[in-house]
Amino acid sequence: MGRGHGYTPASMIKQLHHIGIAVEDLDEAVRRYRDGLGLRFEGISEVPSERVRVAILFAGETRIELLEGVGEDSPISKFVAKRGPGIHHLAFEITDGQAEIDRLTGIGIQVLDQKPRPGAHGTKVVFVHPKAMGGVLTELVEVPK
Repeated sequence: MGRGHGYTPASMIKQLHHIGIAVEDLDEAVRRYRDGLGLRFEGISEVPSERVRVAILFAGETRIELLEGVGEDSPISKFVAKRGPGIHHLAFEITDGQAEIDRLTGIGIQVLDQKPRPGAHGTKVVFVHPKAMGGVLTELVEVPK
């Protein structure tokens, strides 16, 4: 973003944290990405508050999270039912979730969370509405120190 009209100092985004990919069958998807593409597999965890199972893989330093909904009413299950499997979101690492919520809402960017919520592996996460980001669901991830 240039320094033109309405420029606001940069956010606290440090780097791309991961690419989230919604899948129908997590075990099959892990086989495709691990065995088919040769990505490094780190393991599977569950985030009960989000009703999702997450497989973590790496392509070099790039983290890929395969997401399988737990139950038909989970956000990932609903996404897959409506749009099919595929890229679900981009996630960026940040330093302070609440400060980022305050900064974004202060410049008129719609966030889906009023405070950071629990994410995988002890992280706190904030989602930015896809309409605010040109149709891309964006997750902001605060990694514990």
